[in-house]
Amino acid sequence: MRFLWDRFLQGLAVAFGLISILFFLFKVLPGDPARMMMGQREDSEQLAQIYERYGLDLPIWKQYLFYINDLSPVSLHSDEGFTAFSEEKFSGFLVYKGESLSLALKMPYLRESFQKGNRKIGSILAQVLPNTLLLALCAMSLALLLGIGMGMLAAMFPNSKLDKALVLFSSMGMALPSFFSAILIAWIFGFILHEYTGLEMNGNLFELDDLGEKTQLKLKNLILPAFTLGIRPLGVITQLTRSSLLEVLELDYIRTARSKGLTEWNIVRKHAMRNAIIPVVTAASGWFSSMLAGSVFVEYIFGWNGLGKQVVEALQLLDLPLVMGAVLVIGMLFVLVNIGVDILYRILDPRLRNP
Repeated sequence: MRFLWDRFLQGLAVAFGLISILFFLFKVLPGDPARMMMGQREDSEQLAQIYERYGLDLPIWKQYLFYINDLSPVSLHSDEGFTAFSEEKFSGFLVYKGESLSLALKMPYLRESFQKGNRKIGSILAQVLPNTLLLALCAMSLALLLGIGMGMLAAMFPNSKLDKALVLFSSMGMALPSFFSAILIAWIFGFILHEYTGLEMNGNLFELDDLGEKTQLKLKNLILPAFTLGIRPLGVITQLTRSSLLEVLELDYIRTARSKGLTEWNIVRKHAMRNAIIPVVTAASGWFSSMLAGSVFVEYIFGWNGLGKQVVEALQLLDLPLVMGAVLVIGMLFVLVNIGVDILYRILDPRLRNP
């Protein structure tokens, strides 16, 4: 419990730092989101109304406090709403009610989109986040299964032709940028070899009708983006598994296992991999978290309706609340993944349980 409490406090500190950096970073960016919302129209009265509605006319320190209040699960609110810039009415657990302000527990409120008809950011992200998580999970599963298996084969036959071929393949995968590999793979398998593969250059998880309703599940559209996203972590995991396993196979307890007549496969599977897998878990956790942020190019090129594609479109339209909400969600997923990996460390290595 103490370990989890420490990680929870660290996660809160990271969240507060991320929120603060995001807020002030987007405040200094060039461009006026209010004018972007108006498009080609030039109406000073309507512009003033937009400034007032979203609090863009307030001092920056006051905007920051309101933003923190919106995101905090424990926050102050008035009878009109959580803030002066939100139509969101109170829907939480009331902790304390005063004459004009009350203290309440609520879900974090990410505000409204500037460009998507004032839709709630939370509802937009809830619609696309499962697609990104599914894509990242499939890519990471592919990288782990193939990478660990290839790394084990390379370590069991060091300096052989198989070892050199696997190392060469993994090095090429690590060196290939995602945006380039996405274009290359989409062109080869989705265009040139389309007649044989049956795969499309772009597409979503679900086929939509004219009204935008989901009609048919298209799992085949997941193949190319998941393979593209998994190439680089596949190369890293292969080489890391190989080098880590080679080090473990030189330890004394492995020589003892060999002297007892155990086969090399049983030694690797039952004794060596448990210790060799720890650095692989570290790399896999970092890559899985980065996939959520690094899937921007892959999702955009393949037309995958995920978090990355939404971020690109929001940046083009200067929809700052949507961009900030997406980055915050990615940051919180980073924190959760790291906490999960710390727990997994203590399961894999008993020495960490009683430091």
